[in-house]
Amino acid sequence: MHIIVMGAGVIGTTTAYYLNKAGHEVTVIDRQPGVALETSFANAGQISPGYASPWAAPGVPLKAFKWLFQHHAPLSIKLTGDFYQYHWMVQMLAECNTHRYKINKERMVRLSEYSRDCLNELRAETGIHFDERQLGTLQLFRKQQQLDAAEKDIAVLKEEGVPYELLDKKGVIQAEPALLQATVDFVGGLRLPNDQTGDCQKFTTELAELAAKQGVNFLFNSTIESVEKQLDKITAVKLKDGRTVKGDIYVMATGSFSHEMLHQLDIEAPVYPLKGYSITTQISNPELSPVSTILDETYKIALTRFDERIRVGGMAEISGFDYSLEQGREETLLMVLQQLFPLASDMSNANFWTGLRPATPDGTPIVGKTKYTNLYTNTGHGTLGWTMSCGSAQLLADLISNQTPKIQADDLDVSRYISKS
Repeated sequence: MHIIVMGAGVIGTTTAYYLNKAGHEVTVIDRQPGVALETSFANAGQISPGYASPWAAPGVPLKAFKWLFQHHAPLSIKLTGDFYQYHWMVQMLAECNTHRYKINKERMVRLSEYSRDCLNELRAETGIHFDERQLGTLQLFRKQQQLDAAEKDIAVLKEEGVPYELLDKKGVIQAEPALLQATVDFVGGLRLPNDQTGDCQKFTTELAELAAKQGVNFLFNSTIESVEKQLDKITAVKLKDGRTVKGDIYVMATGSFSHEMLHQLDIEAPVYPLKGYSITTQISNPELSPVSTILDETYKIALTRFDERIRVGGMAEISGFDYSLEQGREETLLMVLQQLFPLASDMSNANFWTGLRPATPDGTPIVGKTKYTNLYTNTGHGTLGWTMSCGSAQLLADLISNQTPKIQADDLDVSRYISKS
């Protein structure tokens, strides 16, 4: 079958690769001149299945209110006057309870763990390199109450059989020796030894080159104007330059833009742009740099070691399609880097970036079939697109190829929202 994939970020590109591997003819459409030039370009870099957690959690509404008055808040809200923004936030609030949190986290961990396994297989098969490290990740707790609160996440890890290490301060320093230079105190951490790191943009670029050599056709600089339908089938993708692209199957992998495109097809998929930021610095002292990834629980910021760089990324801003670079966010990222690894890198030339993460109210991506017989979605991965990319792509390739997926998939498609309406 000829399959049209809309979007060439890490999700669209991995989808194309796995579909091609399954024997399909694949065409990828993207408005950018290359792959991974938007949300996938400079994300935090961690592949962290065990830390896969929804933003919608018990206590978050109260925390969010308090964060409104903090300069270095992990989450901020800028009202845009768009009714859809209000509606999405109401949906998210409905997920902020213990029952829903447990369901949503289990889904996210399930898909993320599977994705990590798929990535391991892909790396073994292709020899692909992307500044990858398989040295685990460490969630750093500055306060005892954060350490105590980790118990609910540990319970899910136990259920899913995910290895973990609960560390005291001494154990944290053994895992990340450079934290001896930290200028702030911390009480412990939760380490997941099976987690990994890597440069998402570099991975996506390398994978796209492999896919192209195997016959995948990439249509860059091609902006989608509309998706044409007739009865219960998609018939074509119309581009703004007048071209029409037709296939047998269509996959929506357009990230934050998926909601509007699916809305035009009478499919309500609650995907909203969750704005994030990152800085990238060049390492000047390798011995005083992180070994892998540190997740600062206080500020919800990740510090990731690449070969010769440190990527510091995080925060979430509910502000619509806003690409402006807020100086205050850069100050927060630099502050955390300065506090934890003050001697690691040259901060005077930090590269500041922002991107829009496609988030769902429950944190789980929307992967699978739709009401149209030949339209599938692979979108809504929020802050975990890099973590979930290979698993989501393999899962979707199995569904489209009428193969039984290796993990439960019937609760991941868009029907879970339709059933609530």
